[in-house]
Amino acid sequence: MKMSKMYMPTLKEDPSEAEIASHKLLLRSGMIRQLVSGVYSYLPLGYRVIRKVEQIVREEMDVAGSQELLMSPIQPRELWEATGRWANFGPEMFTLLDRNSREFCLGPTHEEYITDLIKNEVKSYKQLPLNLYQIQTKYRDEKRPRFGLMRGREFIMKDAYSFDVDEEAMIRAYDIMWKSYDKAFTRLNLKYKVVEGDTGAMGGRVSHEFMAMSEAGEGFMAYCEACDYAATDEKATVVYNVENSNQEELPLEKVLTENVTTIEGLEDFFKIDKSSFGKALVYSVKGKPLVVVIPGDRELNEIKLENYLEISSHDIEMADEEMIIDITGANKGFTGPVGLKEGTRLLVDSRIKDMKNLIVGGNETDIHLKNVNYGRDFQGEVVEDLLMIRDGDICPKCDEKLKMARGIEVGNIFQLGTKYSEGIGAKYLDENGKEKYFVMGSYGIGITRTVAAIIEQSHDENGIIWPLNVAPYEVIITVINTKDEEQMNLSQNIYDELAKKGVEVLLDDRKERAGVKFNDRDLIGIPIRIVVGKGAADGMVEYSLRKTGEKEDINVNDLIKIIEEEFKNNGMAFKS
Repeated sequence: MKMSKMYMPTLKEDPSEAEIASHKLLLRSGMIRQLVSGVYSYLPLGYRVIRKVEQIVREEMDVAGSQELLMSPIQPRELWEATGRWANFGPEMFTLLDRNSREFCLGPTHEEYITDLIKNEVKSYKQLPLNLYQIQTKYRDEKRPRFGLMRGREFIMKDAYSFDVDEEAMIRAYDIMWKSYDKAFTRLNLKYKVVEGDTGAMGGRVSHEFMAMSEAGEGFMAYCEACDYAATDEKATVVYNVENSNQEELPLEKVLTENVTTIEGLEDFFKIDKSSFGKALVYSVKGKPLVVVIPGDRELNEIKLENYLEISSHDIEMADEEMIIDITGANKGFTGPVGLKEGTRLLVDSRIKDMKNLIVGGNETDIHLKNVNYGRDFQGEVVEDLLMIRDGDICPKCDEKLKMARGIEVGNIFQLGTKYSEGIGAKYLDENGKEKYFVMGSYGIGITRTVAAIIEQSHDENGIIWPLNVAPYEVIITVINTKDEEQMNLSQNIYDELAKKGVEVLLDDRKERAGVKFNDRDLIGIPIRIVVGKGAADGMVEYSLRKTGEKEDINVNDLIKIIEEEFKNNGMAFKS
């Protein structure tokens, strides 16, 4: 491709709306453009990268025995009603009516759709196992789209679904997909960790996420360097040792704590560590009050809370002052578990019941209670673990200390079991002629998010540094002086020879200053660079790699061999 003919609207400055490197560089390099918040056009350079990522994923899925198909993004409401997910997805789902007032959604995922498809086609155990996938645009009405391709209202995703005769076979399919993802992300040159994940709206019992390591990631993971334990912060089990469980229970006391409404303020007032307090949080769940009590030195994990309550995130919010006063009789900041309004639901993290002589809100303005004990002074629903993990917590597997890191979720895999087959009524006949529900798995890779993750891990102050196998073009030839006939002829000869060998090559023949060309070359991140300048008359060119920047002058007769060697070093070969 000659750059004089290319649509590549680069920008000199970072766009004001872009916060992270991948968003800035995708916009500046002319690879994407925003239509509205969270919705993007993929311009020629960007779309070439997307297609290459898709192809690597497609190749690994094919090797794993999955078959590609394509389903419609438009799905009828009744399918989602059958599994209970129409209400669960709530405002994140794009919905629409046809001319007959029938309700549809733009698919955020396709579990219901594909289960209904298989239900009508696969009838016997002899047709199993089955694994099908598609690469398609998904739609989610994000409350706050941000970070470019990281969190948009539409995104390209590879989603696969396995159908098996029993749980054992489903676990085998799950393992196959895990290995397939390992191969794909390794080929994409990503540094990643596989962590236990929350199943969320997908359902099922087991889930793992593939997290690309990046400080720009929205997700946090806890991992242990001494063993293989790793989990998202939403899923990670918190080991919390109660140190005073053997203390004698002391008499309950009322303490005047005028205008002291925070744990930090109470810590200063009582001159004791915040671990001696019970923190009470008040929520409104579908309009009804809920009080949750956790140790004062920890944060509540709202995902664990939602999972315990079996609700979606849009069903729960912090209670307003009016609700707090109604159930406690006190202003905000003085809520506690003792003496709540009758009928108020109270959840207690399991560690609270072992902690002795807690200090809690007194459900009376400007009053806290001292020496409060579970069982004697209050009772509630005990939940095993409602706490958020933090750096330095004890590994639940080997008792060493955990570390925390940020990551970008680029893939996830789920053991769904029979959740969807039961909801849709999808059954097969086993070898004895008995009807059984399909046992399913679901497997997703965020294609466009993976593109962003690659950039987050591979860029510098000058632009993107693409791996060779996903770069929009593999080689770029920069002509210093397009008016110089020798330079143009040599550049064209190199261009033609590389093209014959199947190399994807750009020829920068634009009538621009050399500095502009070099800046654009660095910005768009082409891996192999050739500069044709004054040495053209002697058959000499400058050769360099984007990732190192080290330059050397070489004879044009050696150029093809050197480029071929670089391809081999990257596990690639000339195409012809």
